[in-house]
Amino acid sequence: MGNLREAQKALTKDLLLQSGLEMFLRKGYAAATVDDIAKAAGATRTTFYLHFPSKGELVSQLVGHAHEMLVSLEGPPLSDVVESGQQAKIRAWLDSRMSQWDAIKPYMIVSYQASHEPDVASRTEDWYEQVVQQMATGLERAGRYTTERRRVRSLLAFGQFEYLSRRYFAVGWRSDRQREVCLEELTDSWLHLLTE
Repeated sequence: MGNLREAQKALTKDLLLQSGLEMFLRKGYAAATVDDIAKAAGATRTTFYLHFPSKGELVSQLVGHAHEMLVSLEGPPLSDVVESGQQAKIRAWLDSRMSQWDAIKPYMIVSYQASHEPDVASRTEDWYEQVVQQMATGLERAGRYTTERRRVRSLLAFGQFEYLSRRYFAVGWRSDRQREVCLEELTDSWLHLLTE
C-alpha cells in the first residue's frame, strides 16, 4: 500500500511540474497562479503546496531537470575535455550541448522569467558555478594558467556559451549555416581562452 501511495505522490508531482511548465510558457511566470497550475494538473491548491512551497521552488526543480538532461549526455566530462585542450573534443562537447537546446528551451525560458525568485536564482547560480569549476579543474590538471586566471578564463568561456544559448532561445538560428558558424567560432574562442 505504501508503494502505491508513493507512486501516486510522484505522479502528482510530475503532473504539477508539467502543468507548471505549460502554464508558465502560456501565461508567463508572473501571470500564472498556483490555482492555474493545480487545476491544469487536476489537483488543488492544497495539493500543490504539499509538493512545492512556492512557484519559485517549482521552477527551481524544472531548472534541475534541464541540468540533469545536459549532464546525462554521453561523452567525457567537461573537465576532461578542457584538460585535453584538443579542438575536436572541445567542438564535440559544445556540439552535443547545443544539440540539446531545443529540449531544454522551455525550461530555460521559464527560469529566465522567474530569475528574481531566490530558489531559481540560487539553483541557476549553483549550476553555473559547477560548470565553471569543472572547466577550472581541467585547466588545473593541465597545468595551464594561475588559479585566478583559470577561474576568469572559465567564466569568460562559459559566459560566451551561455549568452549564445540565450540568444538561440530568444530568436533561434537564422539559417542552418548560422549554427555551424557559431559552433566553429565558439570552439575557436574556447581554444584561445582555455589552451593558449
